[in-house]
Amino acid sequence: MTDTSFTPTTQPADWATDQEVRWCPGCGDYSILTAMRMLMPSLRTDPHNTVFVSGIGCAARFPYYMNSYGVHGIHGRAPAIATGLAMARPDLDVWVIGGDGDMLSIGGNHLIHALRRNVKIKVLLFNNQIYGLTKGQFSPTSEIGKVTKSSPMGSLDAPFNPLAVALGAEASFVARTHDMDRQHMMETFRRAHEHDGAAFVEVFQNCNVFNDGAFEGVTKKQNRDANLIPLTHGEPIRFGADGEFGVIDESGCARVIHSADVSPDELLTHDETKHDPSTAFMLARLARGPFEPTPIGVFRAVRRSEYAMASTRQLAAAQEKQGPADIGQLLRSRGTWYV
Repeated sequence: MTDTSFTPTTQPADWATDQEVRWCPGCGDYSILTAMRMLMPSLRTDPHNTVFVSGIGCAARFPYYMNSYGVHGIHGRAPAIATGLAMARPDLDVWVIGGDGDMLSIGGNHLIHALRRNVKIKVLLFNNQIYGLTKGQFSPTSEIGKVTKSSPMGSLDAPFNPLAVALGAEASFVARTHDMDRQHMMETFRRAHEHDGAAFVEVFQNCNVFNDGAFEGVTKKQNRDANLIPLTHGEPIRFGADGEFGVIDESGCARVIHSADVSPDELLTHDETKHDPSTAFMLARLARGPFEPTPIGVFRAVRRSEYAMASTRQLAAAQEKQGPADIGQLLRSRGTWYV
């Protein structure tokens, strides 16, 4: 919850740079950028202890447009760069920005290990189900049969489910939001920031040039009641304009039903704090794609040892036991001299 007694020391304009924002007109990235700039003053942070790290792709321009420290890395390596930064400077707020191509193709290995280690970084994956910067090839999240310049007869690749990947890597915080709801984005990003460990947020983001309308079946205003399933911790999972639909656990599989067809206690009650990720995984796989009822919100938020702090404690224990390292002695013992 937001602390109403807190007085921000910055304003949204303080987080904007003098750089021209150069995404295609109508791109969903503009909405995400605005949500982030509006959120930052309320996070008890400032530009001097905030870092945005990116790789390659349209989303990777993000650090240029936030008035903070930024690193524009190479393809897929943003989680690795951010891991090193968070380890060396645990006092910083480290955000990782990337697209579905950058994060889940060449960057997939770096992403899963950052999540399993539970390094205190906040990963925002902008999922538009396409390679936008390179002009419209199918990506790791594109649906089977996707016709693009690189798959003129339709892609044969089965797509990744980003949330299932994160949960499989034992990420301690996993959430989903979308670029058509600024308040939902801001609250989801806030929850990610507050989490003491690695946080992973998938953002449904429209690429209006190369994959326009990929998510409108669930995110378009007139479709949200019927096709967006809000997850609220401690509450039965219901949705629809009048709560006429619900979700039940049917032998380990999540299933959408009419609420009137079951008793209220048969509805699945959402528990984001369950250490066993199986229920969160089940919810992440409820929809076959963004054309049928799809959960959004926080799927999992559990406490685990944060990697940088655990590593610092281990190093301190080693130094207390063995004393500080003598690099010169180490090199001499190996018979090697460096000038």
